[in-house]
Amino acid sequence: MSGANGAGSNGAASKGAGADDSSRQPTFEEASNEVEHPASATRMPGEHRGGYTTMPTGPVDVGQVVASGPADTAGMSAVQWAPHDAAMDDDNTRLAPWALVAAVVALCASFFVGWGIPLAVIAVIAAIMSLRRPVENRAIAVWALILGIAATIYSLGWLIWAAMQFEAIG
Repeated sequence: MSGANGAGSNGAASKGAGADDSSRQPTFEEASNEVEHPASATRMPGEHRGGYTTMPTGPVDVGQVVASGPADTAGMSAVQWAPHDAAMDDDNTRLAPWALVAAVVALCASFFVGWGIPLAVIAVIAAIMSLRRPVENRAIAVWALILGIAATIYSLGWLIWAAMQFEAIG
């Protein structure tokens, strides 16, 4: 019954003409003295915390760079390295085209017989050697290597197939 009376009295007060809205607002009590207050106020994320006074991307003064070496060169001349006066002989021998030719021939042979494997291995070795030389055309050397590996795989396939056929016969 008391609950009904309380509900009825609130309903009657809210229907009144002079009802005060401040009575409906929640109220907060202050913290008691038993609650510890932090030593410093809580900071918001990203808030400046002191420390840097300028932006870290600001310009930096660069001093003059002074190159220095050992004081005593132990009797060596001032110029320790100089290019040769004599012209270098150009190495016109190219290995990559020969590796590509060997790889193509080995690949053609490996489509029909397995005995093209020695030529395929030679093509792979020559392609690797030409990749290590700075004067070689890398594109030709890479193609020679790829085709040489393919020829090796096809030739090994033929040899494995022939070995399986030989054991079936013998």
